[in-house]
Amino acid sequence: MTSDVLETKTPEAVRWSALPERGTLPSLRLLAWIATRIGRWAGRLLLYPITSYFVITACAARRTSYEYLKQIRGYPAHWWNVFRHFHCFAATILDRLYLLRGEFQRFDLELHGKEVLHDRMESGKGCILLGSHLGSFEVLRALGVMQGNFPLKVLMDPTHNQNITGFLDALNPVIASTVIAPDRVDTLLTVKENLDAGFFVGTLGDRISSDGKTTQCQFLGRPAAFPVGPIVLAAMTHCPVILFFGLYRGGNRYEIYFEHFADAITLDRDRRAEEIQLWMQRYAGRLEHYARIAPYNWFNFYPFWNQAPPP
Repeated sequence: MTSDVLETKTPEAVRWSALPERGTLPSLRLLAWIATRIGRWAGRLLLYPITSYFVITACAARRTSYEYLKQIRGYPAHWWNVFRHFHCFAATILDRLYLLRGEFQRFDLELHGKEVLHDRMESGKGCILLGSHLGSFEVLRALGVMQGNFPLKVLMDPTHNQNITGFLDALNPVIASTVIAPDRVDTLLTVKENLDAGFFVGTLGDRISSDGKTTQCQFLGRPAAFPVGPIVLAAMTHCPVILFFGLYRGGNRYEIYFEHFADAITLDRDRRAEEIQLWMQRYAGRLEHYARIAPYNWFNFYPFWNQAPPP
């Protein structure tokens, strides 16, 4: 491994954050009113014209969906595959309305590997929960905070997609208060204090943060840039790491998977870049595993890979 393991910020590294927000507050309020006053069935019915609109108008996201689906399937996707991809994403956004309201009885939630989480809870010490934009992070977040299953804080940038973030935060200020803003001078101190107090700190490992520091990993057969931040954070806090994936399985079904990832991450000063790359490649491998289980759960609608696909 050489200097290409760690990179400075590039246009590719921040391309997802530059995408404009498409949802408007009036449309969100209307959907929420229909979904909560009339019923989930009415909200889900509305998802079909909403999905059609975005499939037609969101050109960049549509191209990215075609690219991703071709990559994971091994052969070209059709427009109905892209529609299903968009619809799956829309369904999880709709379900966030109910999850934030604590209406868990609407859903069939199946937990896998929960003993990994329980063992850590019984120790009374915190750990890092490393997730992704595969599936729904909100199902785990709401489950932990609203039902008191485990104390949870979340590293999250509240400035991206401000319309939908602000709207959903207003539905449940308790969950909104669990956010730790990244890239502040006291972020590391805040994370360390919460870990010492026995909190789980959730972060996502498949989008590059504003510092632009990345490492190159193979994902679905092609090189892609992954952030180094989660591994550096785990190394600096000297705490265990647990992987989680909240997969939407259609209808009202969700499956939440927990996996032990590391008891502790220690980075050798002389091989720091190489060891970060090895840890993130291991994460990318598990992300690929779950992406193949639920391929339509991939919600990174921006150019993810570093180079053109092979012919």
